Amino acid sequence: SAGRRPQLLQGLPATSTVEENSAAGVAVYNFNVTVFPLASEGVAILPTIVNSNPLTEAFDIESEGGLVFKVITTGNPVLDYETMPKRFDLQIFVEDTAGRTDFNTLTIQVTDKNEHPVFRGNMAIQTVTIYVLEGKPPGRIYKVDAADPENAKLKYSLLPATAPFLIMESGAIFSTKEFDYEKDPHGYFLNITVTDPDGLNSTRTVNINIMNINDESPYFTTKQRIYRIPEEQSPGTIVANITAKDPDDEDSPSRLFYSIQSSDRHFSINPATGVLQVTGRLDRDALPLRLHPNISLMVRVEDSLRNGHASEMEITIVIEDVNDNPPECNPSAFRKETNENTAPGTFLVDLRNYCKDIDADPSNNQFVFSGLSGFGSNNFALELTGRLVMTGTIDLENPANPGVEVYTLTVRVQDTAHPNYSSKYPFHISFDNIIYIYIRIKPVNEFFPVFCNLSYVFSVSEITKVGSSIGRVHAIDKDWPPDVITYSIVAGAGNRDYTNIFWISPAKGDVRILARLDYETTQKHIFTVQASDEEKSTTASVTVNVLEVNDEEPVCSPNFFSLQIPVNLAVGTNINGFRIECRDRDSDPRSFRYFINEGNENSHFTFSPSAGSNTSRLILASRFDYESGLDTNWIYSLRVHITDDNLVSARDKTTHLIKTGTVTLSIRVIPNPTTATTTTPGFTVVTRRENLYSPSAWYVPFIVTLGGLLLLGLLAYLGLLLLTRLRSRCPPAGKARSIPPINAPEKKKPKKEVVVTMTKLNTVFDGEARDPVTGRMYEFNTRSGARRWKKSSEPLQPMLAMQVMSSATENSGHGVDRAEAPSKKEPSEKRKELTAATKPAAKPSAGQSETPGQ
Repeated sequence: SAGRRPQLLQGLPATSTVEENSAAGVAVYNFNVTVFPLASEGVAILPTIVNSNPLTEAFDIESEGGLVFKVITTGNPVLDYETMPKRFDLQIFVEDTAGRTDFNTLTIQVTDKNEHPVFRGNMAIQTVTIYVLEGKPPGRIYKVDAADPENAKLKYSLLPATAPFLIMESGAIFSTKEFDYEKDPHGYFLNITVTDPDGLNSTRTVNINIMNINDESPYFTTKQRIYRIPEEQSPGTIVANITAKDPDDEDSPSRLFYSIQSSDRHFSINPATGVLQVTGRLDRDALPLRLHPNISLMVRVEDSLRNGHASEMEITIVIEDVNDNPPECNPSAFRKETNENTAPGTFLVDLRNYCKDIDADPSNNQFVFSGLSGFGSNNFALELTGRLVMTGTIDLENPANPGVEVYTLTVRVQDTAHPNYSSKYPFHISFDNIIYIYIRIKPVNEFFPVFCNLSYVFSVSEITKVGSSIGRVHAIDKDWPPDVITYSIVAGAGNRDYTNIFWISPAKGDVRILARLDYETTQKHIFTVQASDEEKSTTASVTVNVLEVNDEEPVCSPNFFSLQIPVNLAVGTNINGFRIECRDRDSDPRSFRYFINEGNENSHFTFSPSAGSNTSRLILASRFDYESGLDTNWIYSLRVHITDDNLVSARDKTTHLIKTGTVTLSIRVIPNPTTATTTTPGFTVVTRRENLYSPSAWYVPFIVTLGGLLLLGLLAYLGLLLLTRLRSRCPPAGKARSIPPINAPEKKKPKKEVVVTMTKLNTVFDGEARDPVTGRMYEFNTRSGARRWKKSSEPLQPMLAMQVMSSATENSGHGVDRAEAPSKKEPSEKRKELTAATKPAAKPSAGQSETPGQ
């Protein structure tokens, strides 16, 4: 029909297949283009892949000639069934010259193909070279990494099979032997093949190089071991050419280093070439060549000057004799030693054993000894056979001895036959040699060292500094020459705290202290010192007397104490019976002095006795005066110093060491409460307290406030009880009004709070004080202020500032004894009593029926 799109692409749509990994240019599908007659000029736009699903450039369209076209692979990218899409929809477009177009789809299915295994890593791109050190134990040397595109299990193999390697299923290559670079091949080429289950395989080459290390020692190629040369060869004469080779160097020239291990002054070797040369005179007739003409040299060859391998070879050089000398004694000088006091006849040396004529002709090697001479030669004798013996006794300590330790003797040796030295000594008809013999008389350690004193006594202050010298011991030795004497401490120089308290100089005998001395612990140290000359030794006793020094502080008990005293305590009273007792390990009990260093405001306190005793009592020295304002402090913190200089004169105090002990006392002054008797056995205590605020006592307002709140309820309850009792016990109103009013203080101090509390008590009397009026002792309760006379069980109540009138007591009708009349006091005294009543209670105690303090 007219609306139908013309079909220019013949054979499309269609489906085709292509194998994975196809190379570029592989035909996938052929199709034709049909051109309508009106399009006489053919195709305007060649068939083109305008789109693909998924997108890819792996395909292209190529003309086969005319109107035949084919879809081919481009090879970019290469189709891979395992990693790429397995289907591609190619949309192909074409247009003819008449303007007609066609558009169709070609579906291409990618088919799987069993591919060869592939190597990965370095083996995929190059030949892998592995370096294995010779001498390395068999083990893993490399891991082959290969994979199958189809993820099949691969099998590894290795060729040649004779190579000393094997490959495991995991691809790991192992060496099966320990390689020796000098014996084994230096390299191996291994063909590593990996095969999949279908038999497809891939092969790569692994190059294994055996690395040479310096593990071989060089060896000598010179076989000769004995060399013979005449004596008297000039320096530089070549004796031998020592050669060696290093297996590590293969066929290349070895760089070796030669040396002579044995010490020898006659020969040297060139370190690079191994040429052995004469460097010193070779005299066959002199020692040591006369006795040992064969010189053994240990030649060493090394392949490195540092941490290399080496080999050694011993060569022997025989020095041959030349008939060019007269008889010789080698050595020509003898050094012998003999002990002093050696017995006469003692053999010293046989000269014939050291002298000979080195000429080969027997007629020229006969000789005789003569002419023994030298200072002190009369003590020696030379026998005809050449034996030298002692004929006298030499004592180095003998004053008659000349003091010579070394005797120099000379002996002449000469040929008995006619000499013939014309070639070497043209001016001599005969020839003789002088032999020098040095006889050293060795001192004998005959005498013991002797201390100058049998015992030593040193006196040392106990405060001597550690390391100080405290004395010196000295010993002498009669041996000549004098022996070196060494000093040491062999016993007794320590205690339970220190192993060594003292030290002695080994060379000088200087005694020093290593630890602090303490007279109070140990007054005397006794130890033993030894003087030794390495063979013999002797000892002496050393006594160190420790001198006492005042280095201990007085220690007092108690060193801290708290006390409470009433404000009206009588002057001269021993406060609460308190006393301190002091002791000092290095001072007499009479040496103590007591004085209050801090806190004794207005000098209210003192100690008695103030000196001369190890005990002292705390005494009230003056009355307190709070009413006039002279005293304001209710708590005293006394710092008492105790010194141990009481027995030291004023002249000696500037130089005498004085020690001080310290005692701290806290004394609280308790105000004296004012008391009044009640009219019934059951009593009510009315306490008037005046609280003084101190900025340092920050907690006082808090406690007062809290206490006030707690007591408020109690006060109300007590008020009700009091009201009930007053109704039943108080006198009539007319008489009650006759009671004088309570006088308030004339002036109230600022910032004072007056709290009136009424407390019913089951009293516990926990303090005591002395009544200032009667002088009697009373007990008091520190909380309520209740008091009673000491040793009485009748309770009392504190009196108010004003006395209750006797008439009021009589009118109460209860038959209670009248309270004592107040004492006649001056107005100022009454004001003081009232002020004291407003201050904190001073631990009052209940007493008898009369009130303490009234």
